[in-house]
Amino acid sequence: MIAVGLLCMVAVNMSAAVSRHAWSIRWQPQKVINGSPLVLRVVPPTTLDSLSGNWLNHDIFFSFDAQSKTWYAIAGAALETKPGKYPLTLQGKTSVGKEISFERVISVGKGKYRQIQVTVAKQFTEPSPEQMKQIEEDKELKHRVFASSEPEREWSGNFLAPVTAPISDIFGTARVFNGETQSVHQGLDFGVPQGTPVKALNRGKVVLARLLFFEGGFVVLDHGQGLMSMYMHLSKIAVKEGDTVERGQELALSGGTGRATGPHLHIAVRWEGVYLDPAVLLKLNLPNPSP
Repeated sequence: MIAVGLLCMVAVNMSAAVSRHAWSIRWQPQKVINGSPLVLRVVPPTTLDSLSGNWLNHDIFFSFDAQSKTWYAIAGAALETKPGKYPLTLQGKTSVGKEISFERVISVGKGKYRQIQVTVAKQFTEPSPEQMKQIEEDKELKHRVFASSEPEREWSGNFLAPVTAPISDIFGTARVFNGETQSVHQGLDFGVPQGTPVKALNRGKVVLARLLFFEGGFVVLDHGQGLMSMYMHLSKIAVKEGDTVERGQELALSGGTGRATGPHLHIAVRWEGVYLDPAVLLKLNLPNPSP
């Protein structure tokens, strides 16, 4: 009986040792669909100096929370991502330079998105040569801005809604402008009257604040680690490029400038070059990783 008891104790201790040296990986939301952002929570089997990852051919940057001993990161699946299972690869480095790695599969499902008919001024579907020149200049400007996200994390804690108002159009809607499908709605619309204060979703740096052809009054915040938020159709901009703003700080006033059927606020979230559903981001329980 004593021998059996000792064997049981050894088995329990071995099980505990294995669990202490296993990777723990969780994500939210648990059911990921195309177009969805997600927050990753990783507890490695040993203390690390750094942790990086890759998923869907995108680099993932982790921040460490010393209190919970957990590494956090934001990632996402593009609208174009086909349903399937995709490996998340993790690469960590210890204080003595030893590298450890791990792989975990994350499944992506197919989201259900709708189609709507929209009527706008003809210039926004059949622009003149002069307007085409401005559109191309705007495109080059956005390309430069989107390619220059800071590697360090700027965001801190949960993302907040920019206004207190109902959502008038959701992410992923296929928009048929004047009878022709020309775009997919890659953000959220809030039904607010002109002049409504618009607030920053989270802490970030203003990398664009000016009037563009399609976007109208346009502000882009860089939250670091490849994550950006965008605010469009603004009637007045209260920040300038280069400013650092805090979560909930007023950025502008809403309006109906650019390609808009009337006054409202359009926001978008871009991560590593792909657009993600802001509504999901606003629901994620995000930490404020401590150093």
